[in-house]
Amino acid sequence: MKQSTMMISLAVAVSLAATAGYQFGTRHGQPAQAAAAPAPKEKKVLYWHDPMVPGQKFDKPGKSPFMDMQLVPVYADDSVADNGVRINPRVQQNLGIRTAAVEMGRLAAPLAAVGAVAYNERDVVLVQARANGYIERLHVRAPLDPVRQGQALADVYMPDWVAAQEEYLAVRRMAGADSLLDAARQRMRLAGMSDTQIQLVDSSGKLHPRLTITAPASGIVTELTAREGMTVSAGAPLFRINGTATVWIEAEIPEQAGAKVHAGVPVEAHAAALPGITFKGSVSALLPELNPATRTIKARIELANPSRRLTPGMFVNVSLHPAAGSDVLLVPSEAVIRTGTRTVVMVAQEGGGFAPVEVEAAAEADGKTEIRSGLHAGDKVVVSGQFLIDSDASLRGTAMRMDGARP
Repeated sequence: MKQSTMMISLAVAVSLAATAGYQFGTRHGQPAQAAAAPAPKEKKVLYWHDPMVPGQKFDKPGKSPFMDMQLVPVYADDSVADNGVRINPRVQQNLGIRTAAVEMGRLAAPLAAVGAVAYNERDVVLVQARANGYIERLHVRAPLDPVRQGQALADVYMPDWVAAQEEYLAVRRMAGADSLLDAARQRMRLAGMSDTQIQLVDSSGKLHPRLTITAPASGIVTELTAREGMTVSAGAPLFRINGTATVWIEAEIPEQAGAKVHAGVPVEAHAAALPGITFKGSVSALLPELNPATRTIKARIELANPSRRLTPGMFVNVSLHPAAGSDVLLVPSEAVIRTGTRTVVMVAQEGGGFAPVEVEAAAEADGKTEIRSGLHAGDKVVVSGQFLIDSDASLRGTAMRMDGARP
């Protein structure tokens, strides 16, 4: 009897507790079935990849064949491009991200170089003694003295000429000795006398044992080996005269720009010592010699120097104007990211995404860089803020690798 009473009391307590709970839920909340949230929609997996090698795709999960980690899924909503990143348009505006189109064009900017003025070695004359003799008088006494064409350089006494001239004058006084006269004239010619000097002896009938050596061209005496009173032999060099109507500029051209420079390329030169004056000329030759220390090639430039203001040893700034080549792909130079091992640009994708693209860059001029591979005309490349995008992509890749490493 006592046990039945306890069972009835327990049943009543459970019923009262259930009733109180129902009333509390009705007053303060929704039924349990109504409060349950709908199950989240499962994202569609496009493929799996290794964030360290984003270009390789896999159709099922598993362990990466490249790294000791699990493959990471790439979902449809997250797939902007391979190894790309999506940035909200408002964030793009705040970051100041700007893009520019890849375009076709010609890269024909002037090539700047420096050089030094040198004598034109093609405009050189060498004055030698035409016979054995003695220098009686020297009119030009110091190297680097300027001379004019026809100016007297030295008076030389030629003993060998005396005998040849005396023989010629003696034969000329003989009657019927025309054949001997020609032989005597030839002997004077072999002694080193010119036709003008032979004609002078013939017209005057007197001996002319002294020779006045004159400058065959205008220029600067760069070498002087003659001195008054010295004995000279036939063929001995006495004067070396360099012309100054034209000069050479030996400009140092970077090795990578050597293919653009050739004979005939127009050149403009400016000297710091002659402000406001522009000297124009052209490349006469590209010397087949590379300086191993500076990795430069010498371009020999010939400039007109009518005023003789350009002097050897003077430094000049040179601007070469090679002809424009064919059309190539051009991007702003600020869009190119050089890491040392590769060259990358950030390409804008449809839907507000960005992806790094490895390119092959070539020449650069006027703020433009030639791209040989990796891009197409019309592509949009990031020219401002690309480093922030690259950092964001790197951080996201790190987070993905960390998630993939978690058990």
